[in-house]
Order: sequence, then C-alpha cells, then structure tokens
Amino acid sequence: MKWAKRAALAAALALAGYGVWRGRASLPELRKAEKVEVPTTRVRRGEVRLTVTAKGALQGGNSKMLLAPSTGNPQLTLTSLRRSGEVVEKDEVVAEFDTTEELYKLREAESDLAEAQQAVAQASQESLAKEEELEYELIKARADVKLAELETRRNPLVAGITAKQNDLTLADAKDRLRRIERDYAERKAAAKASVAVQEAARKKAEIQATTARGNIEKMTLKAPAAGYVNVERNTNSNFFFAGMQFPLFQVGDQVRAGMAVAQIPDMEQWEATAQIAESDRGHLAAGQGAEVRVVALAGRLLRAKVVDLGGTTGPPWNRRFECKLKVEAAVPELRPGMSAVIVISTDTLKDVVWVPAQAVFERGGKSFVYVATRQGFQARDVKLVRRSESQVVVEGVQEGERVALANPEDRESGAESGGGGAMKAMGKG
Repeated sequence: MKWAKRAALAAALALAGYGVWRGRASLPELRKAEKVEVPTTRVRRGEVRLTVTAKGALQGGNSKMLLAPSTGNPQLTLTSLRRSGEVVEKDEVVAEFDTTEELYKLREAESDLAEAQQAVAQASQESLAKEEELEYELIKARADVKLAELETRRNPLVAGITAKQNDLTLADAKDRLRRIERDYAERKAAAKASVAVQEAARKKAEIQATTARGNIEKMTLKAPAAGYVNVERNTNSNFFFAGMQFPLFQVGDQVRAGMAVAQIPDMEQWEATAQIAESDRGHLAAGQGAEVRVVALAGRLLRAKVVDLGGTTGPPWNRRFECKLKVEAAVPELRPGMSAVIVISTDTLKDVVWVPAQAVFERGGKSFVYVATRQGFQARDVKLVRRSESQVVVEGVQEGERVALANPEDRESGAESGGGGAMKAMGKG
C-alpha cells in the first residue's frame, strides 16, 4: 500500500516538472507573439505658440549701480559692505574701500603744498626787491646821462683834456643807459619767472591734495536713492570651474576700478532676470510678452515684457546671456530675490501642421516621424519649419495621421528582450 502511494506521488511530480519545462520552452514564442503597444498621437493643425522657458529671479527695477572708483590703483580692498537685501536710505554708506594709501598721498601733498606756499611768498619778495633794484638802476642811469650832458656844456670854458673827459663820461653814461633799457624787460621777466616756477609747484601740490581728497571721498560708496542693497558677484576671482557661480563680494575682496560692487534697485518698479542659453538668443527681442510665475507665491502669474538682452558670457560649452524683463502690475507681496519660472512668447504661428516634440526623431542629420499604417509603423522624412520646447511645426505629414511618440524599433527590441513593461506603462496618446 505504501509502495502504491509513493509511485503515485512520483508520477505527479514528474508530470508537474514536464509542465514547467514545456512552459519555459514556449515562453520566447509567447513573447514574440505579444503585441507591442507604442504610444501614438494624431498630427494636428492649428495655432502654435512658440516660447522660451527659463528660471529667473525678481529684483527692483531702474537699478543704480555702485562702481569701484578709479583712483590710479589697480586694485582696491573692501573694508565694509552692506548685506544683500538690506534696506538703505538715500546717502547712507553702502561700501567702503581701504584709504590708507590715499591718506598717505594726501599728507605728502599737503606737506608739499605748505612748502610751496612758503617758497612762493619768498620768491615774490625776492622778485619785488629785484624789480625795485632794476628801477633804481634805470633812474640812476638816466640821471647820470643828464649830469654828463650838463658837464659837456662847460667844454668851451674848460681845458681841452677836461672837455675830452666830459665827452667820454657822457658816452659811457648813454651806453650804460641803453644796456639797462635794453635788458629791462628781460630782467624784470626773469624776476617774475622765479615766482612762476614756485607758483607752478604750489599748484601741483594743491592739485595732488585735491585729487587725494576726492579719491578718499569716492572710496565711500553711498546709496543714490532709497532702496535695498543687491551685492554683485566677484568676477575678479582667480578660482573658477565649469558650472560654478562666482561668489558675492565680501569684506576683504580685491576689486578692480570700474567693477560693479552693488546696486540699489527701485522697489517701486520690478524686473525679472534670467540666464538663457545662447541658442535661443535669435528668437528673443525687446518688447516680447512673457509670463512670470513666482514660486514663493504659489505660482502667482505676473505679466512682463522683455526690455534688455545682455552680452553672452560663460564657457564655450555653456554660453548664456542675461535677459531682463519689466514686470507689469507688480503685487505688494513681491520680495527681492524671489525665484520665478519665466515663459517668453517669441512667436505665434496660425493654421500650421504640428506634432509633439517627442514624435520627431533624428538620425544621420535627417528628421523623421514614424507614421502608423496597416502594415505597421513606417519612417517618413519631415521638414522642420519651427520648433518650440514642446511642439514642432513640420511639413511632410497630413493632419489626422497618427505618429509614434516613441521609437517603435526600440519597443520591438525591448519586447523581445522582455524589457517593454516600462514603455507600455506610458499608454497611448
């Protein structure tokens, strides 16, 4: 009896094993027979709105830039700086630079000025004395000529030798007078020239002192209007790698003349700024409308317009430019630095044939779509007319045709390898 039960159990196990083996052997055929589902959508005709989307931030408009002054020094050192977002009133100090060198120049210039003023006073007195001496010589020479002329009138009454001496004395007096009159202007100018030299030295010292005072005053940056401080990034940094953002200026940083250290935006007017890829620059222009969704305000929608496109910056593999937009009808809840998603409308095409961007494939420099037919999906070349981030205007397909949203060739190979489950989860479009 036990033997019969054991034989029956062995037979049942054998049949079960055979069934498992047959099931595994037929699994590839079942997978091949499984119908591969590819998500599709219809080619549509209608209006296509072309947009450029970017992340940005809000800031006050009509910003007043605070620039590092030009003082003749290649580098300036920040000694004080307000924090970003700090509210300031008009003429409040925002940033200061180290004035040690300019104070030294000022002390030297003031010392030189004091010496030059004394030298000018001394030269003026000496010049006056020389002019008086020159006047005395001229008056004396003229008097000598008069006296000599009087003596010569007595020549008929005196001895011949005395008369001869009187003539020689007169000639000598006249010659001396001519020399003095001839050199009078030059000698007088020479007396004044020494004063001019000292006066030039005084003016030079005065200019140096005035320049040093002006530099010291310029090295204190004050708010030109009431607003908040927006500290700029220090592009003077020697350390930079791809993807890194330059750090904000801070106390102790070296600053080149003319660099923007901070700006004071007007909180009555608001702007949005975004860094946009260089490839989209040709689609943007001043005056284009945009939607600004403020992240911190539950995606609050604001309207804006492009007002300025800045210069392109960044490494060759990630060239970007700054786009500035003016926000219309700003709300009181806005704060500087709030993040926003910006969608700029670049163009609107009416009555055009379009497909979703994921329906267009590229290979070998050609663009094509997979059109659904009774025989299956067939690749068809198309011409790209315009492309947005989600829609592509094309030529080469007809309205109403169905096109694949995923590559059917990849789906078929995935089904054969048993990897099509994730794609099937997408469903049909």
